[in-house]
Amino acid sequence: MKRRHLAAAAAGLLAAPALASAQDRPLRIVVPFAPGGTSDILARILALELTRLLGQGVVVENRTGAAGNIGAEHVARSTPDGTTVLLIDTGALATAPSLYARLPFDPLRDLAPVTMLIYAPYILAVHPSVPARTAPELVALARARPQAVNVAHSGVGAANHLTALMLTQAWGAELTQVPYRGGAAALTAVAGGEAQLIINGATATAPFARDGRMRALAVSGPRRLSDLPDVPTFAELGWPAGDSGTWQGVLVAGGTPAPLVARLDQAFRQALAVPEVARRMAELGADIRAEGPEPFRRWLAAETETVGRVVRANNIRLD
Repeated sequence: MKRRHLAAAAAGLLAAPALASAQDRPLRIVVPFAPGGTSDILARILALELTRLLGQGVVVENRTGAAGNIGAEHVARSTPDGTTVLLIDTGALATAPSLYARLPFDPLRDLAPVTMLIYAPYILAVHPSVPARTAPELVALARARPQAVNVAHSGVGAANHLTALMLTQAWGAELTQVPYRGGAAALTAVAGGEAQLIINGATATAPFARDGRMRALAVSGPRRLSDLPDVPTFAELGWPAGDSGTWQGVLVAGGTPAPLVARLDQAFRQALAVPEVARRMAELGADIRAEGPEPFRRWLAAETETVGRVVRANNIRLD
């Protein structure tokens, strides 16, 4: 027992200089997607509160490319001192090992979970020119005239791409899937009529549905959205992928000392608990899911296995 206490005390002493160093430098939040997407919106909302809570500057940095892998690898290779964090749609991390035979990092080994942040359901929406005003009408159109509907998504193998595949297969339709460089670009394409359908996080998509640039037809998750009460859930429609959506989380480089991970976990939880932040999350259709490192670690391992089966079943490879 004494040895255990001595080991814990030694670990604390070793981490103390790193903790002091982390407080002296700005916190960099790396978002591996383009500005305007769910991860970017969330990072910029939280950055202001984190500056106050941590007593240090906070910078949001967009490092895009390879479906989030460029930014994720950057954080995985960063110094494990708690000053560089990855804020990402964790579905990208879960799918990467199955999509890439030569992935240059191991998400489960080279990144350390800090905490999940939010879950936001997907909104399935169409451009207003699409002649379908309800979800059943969309399914009928997709079966009868598949060439009339292109599905925009944030990249081959992305979580919303896999969800679109599951849905269209359940509908008995083969729609053209059009990849874009991130969710923001896919939203712009549908809003402009370049593509006709999107399945994307409610945080970024709801404003388009509210102002009429898109028509929302269905939403994933356990319940209807309060600001889109007439839009049914996937479950109500008998569709698969009812629990699909965007799960946003924070990770650091593997090997980051536990006290630094705990400090970041506490700060992100406190930021999400600020009434104004919580109100913004609710407005954006997001549920706060900050539960700490271990639940996040278990979720990521389980999801990596689940989506891996979908990727393999559809024979999707990117290298």
